[in-house]
Amino acid sequence: MEPWIEYDLPAELVAQEPLQNRADARLMVIDRSKGTINHAHMRDLPRLLQPGDRLALNDTKVIPAQLRGVRTSTGGRWQGLFLGKVGEGDWQVVCKTRGHLQPMESITLEDRDGRAVTKLWLLERLEDGRWAARPESTVPTFELLQQIGRVPLPPYIRGGNMVDSDVCDYQTVFAKRPGAVAAPTAGLHFTEDLLKAITQSGVELSALTLHVGIGTFRPIAVEDPADHPMHREWGELPDLAAQELNATRAAEGRVVAVGTTVTRLLESVAREQPADMPAETLLKAWQGDTELFIRPPYEFRAVDVLLTNFHFPRTTLLLLVQAFGGSKLIRGAYEEAVNEEYRFYSYGDAMLIF
Repeated sequence: MEPWIEYDLPAELVAQEPLQNRADARLMVIDRSKGTINHAHMRDLPRLLQPGDRLALNDTKVIPAQLRGVRTSTGGRWQGLFLGKVGEGDWQVVCKTRGHLQPMESITLEDRDGRAVTKLWLLERLEDGRWAARPESTVPTFELLQQIGRVPLPPYIRGGNMVDSDVCDYQTVFAKRPGAVAAPTAGLHFTEDLLKAITQSGVELSALTLHVGIGTFRPIAVEDPADHPMHREWGELPDLAAQELNATRAAEGRVVAVGTTVTRLLESVAREQPADMPAETLLKAWQGDTELFIRPPYEFRAVDVLLTNFHFPRTTLLLLVQAFGGSKLIRGAYEEAVNEEYRFYSYGDAMLIF
């Protein structure tokens, strides 16, 4: 295993909100073949990419998954995070409260104004601190979450406390399919105008889905990353997108993955194909869970260019970037980003790795 990329980050470089115009975010441009680092802005993408390239976008939609309420029996404050549906109507949630929760205990869920809305019954304790739970309300799950849920911001943004603008800010402009509990942050930099300019420059777009899970934030606590239990996320590569991406490769265009989530899904699909499969027929329609852990050394088969944000040390996200760009070059890029006062993490700036 190559050395970890570690860095010290001044607190003021952790972005607490996006720029007013998302496309004004700074963009570090890294060329692996030349070993160079240059500086641009997201609005420069149309000139940085080439006609015939294809952007692969993650159309997952962040759901208002952060829950708040009180333990019905004691009145003690309770916080939870909706992780997904199980079976017909049950939920999986993680909980935070004082004391010990008990099976068949109920939580009185509150809306964003602190008003009691419905009860959530905790059925049984599962692995990794998760609970199986059942809402008392008969309102469909995603409709109910829209009523009571909050934007599930990571804790480094205002301690995880949302403001009204986060409802739009923490969502890509191309989000369609509800299911993520964290945003695919590389996609947050795009505006409708930027996407239009990109397509007018001869670059095509394809959509796929990977629902970002809570595990994306989990730091690697072991010294050997191979011992880290990689999180599982659900994804889908539609047949149309697979055909489009294959056609791009056949025409000698480049597949530009917008984010580590897109990279993880495309590489998961590619790994199911024989090693000698030609690039122009590599991808096929796919749906399922992926536990793929991309870390150095890794041979990428489906992605030519990576657009990504800046990530925490000792995370699976930074290891993926390290595998793609090379440890030495990415370490230098992070050092330069700190020195040049780039804005970091979800609402921060980005890098483009050729």
